Amino acid sequence: MSDMSHVRQYMVVERFKNGDAAPVYRRFREQGRMMPEGFKYVSSWITDDLSTCYQVMECADPRLLEQWMSRWNDLMDFEIIPVISSAEAAARAEQAK
Repeated sequence: MSDMSHVRQYMVVERFKNGDAAPVYRRFREQGRMMPEGFKYVSSWITDDLSTCYQVMECADPRLLEQWMSRWNDLMDFEIIPVISSAEAAARAEQAK
């Protein structure tokens, strides 16, 4: 069983269906991010051609990530990558010596 009290960060790669960002931004303007309670937006970047978004999100319960994606999966495809900070990676690397 996973530890629900530990907040994890995820790099979320969103590929807009048909490379079309317009429906995504329209929904965002009308309804916001539609995030469940306990799910946090950290930051995001969009490719120059407006086809892909890279977001960092965080939550303690990965089911919140699934819940949030279900609200958007008609407009985009997702790739989820659990990530840690560079500082945490360096600390882990030192411990592994």
